[in-house]
Amino acid sequence: MSGAMSWPFLRLYILVLLYFSANAILNVIIPLQGESLGASSTTIGLIMGAYMFTTMFFRPWAGHIIQKRGPIKVLRFILIINGCALVLYTFTGLGGYLVARILQGVSTAFFSMALQIGIIDALPEKDRSQGISYYSLFSYIPGIVGPVLALGIWQTGGMDYFTVVLVGIAICTGVFGYTAKMDKNNEQHPVENSSEQNVSMFQSFRQLVQNPFLFRCSVLMLSASVVFGAITTFIPLYTSQLPSGNAGVYLMLQAGTVVIARMLLRKKIPSDGKWHAPFIMGTMLLLALAALCVSWAITGGAVLLYVGAILMGIAQSILYPTLTTYLSFVLPQLNRNVLIGLFIATADLGVSLGGVLMGPVADLSSYSFMYMICAILGAVMIAFAYERRKPVTDVSVIAREKQI
Repeated sequence: MSGAMSWPFLRLYILVLLYFSANAILNVIIPLQGESLGASSTTIGLIMGAYMFTTMFFRPWAGHIIQKRGPIKVLRFILIINGCALVLYTFTGLGGYLVARILQGVSTAFFSMALQIGIIDALPEKDRSQGISYYSLFSYIPGIVGPVLALGIWQTGGMDYFTVVLVGIAICTGVFGYTAKMDKNNEQHPVENSSEQNVSMFQSFRQLVQNPFLFRCSVLMLSASVVFGAITTFIPLYTSQLPSGNAGVYLMLQAGTVVIARMLLRKKIPSDGKWHAPFIMGTMLLLALAALCVSWAITGGAVLLYVGAILMGIAQSILYPTLTTYLSFVLPQLNRNVLIGLFIATADLGVSLGGVLMGPVADLSSYSFMYMICAILGAVMIAFAYERRKPVTDVSVIAREKQI
């Protein structure tokens, strides 16, 4: 095999799988443990949201530092922080969970940027979308088994098993990460005499609004991630109110759909630097319908809930790699890594807001109403994704002309 499925890249994908295995368990255990300790939905949302909010905050600087130091050096240091965070979960309460989520957020910001920058820089343009899709695919694979495993740990009351599993994940990820290597081309991030270093971080932040390509993709990713975050944070609590339906089955079905859809659709994701409005609008429609099904599951039962899981999984499998690949073409090469970091940070912010903002909405109304709000947000983004310009416009050419 060659390209995105060659052995060096497969090693990176396996590392991604190990790293994100802990999250698949924690996304179920933390809300359930928080509720058992008397925490409100608002408090649970804050603890869960702290992870992605911290990731969002550090993501742009991660891209900048990795550009200067190289991904391998950063990766090895970050794996130590991640291991400390996982161990912290095993002997603390809600306060310790908050600290651990923050530490995890810092490590994830640097971990994901190191791997994604390496993939983007190493692969030719025609394989770039597949590489990003595989990265995202392997980050979702743990979600197939993790939720069921977490529910099994919770229902048996065996928190000792919880400790063993998290410590085991921390050790395996650290050992595998320290032996991982990237192509030497990925390590060539010159610090001196590089024009990228003359572009300040604050100038890059302004590009979120000034760059039309980055602005549109960021708004779409932010809105979709609010829905993703609300689902991940509150589905374990919401399903306890349903006449039928299981949170573990929902999360497993959603993650499994992401994995299958990524494998089947990986070559369908555009990798030409053009804005495919119908493709993006259809994805946002799937997202809105998924949230609507979850909302109506309170009366419709498990069938609607699981249909929502499948639709949500398809939307997740398509949106992120499509927008990331598009930006890798149209953003200026001068500070592309930092700007992609900002874009990914909007996804992190959205997941965080899905817990922080939607928690109070659920406290004041209901989980069903909160998911209805998510469906409305997705519907609004269908119109936002519409491209008024002629579809034959090659935005990558325009962007490159601007760079010249």
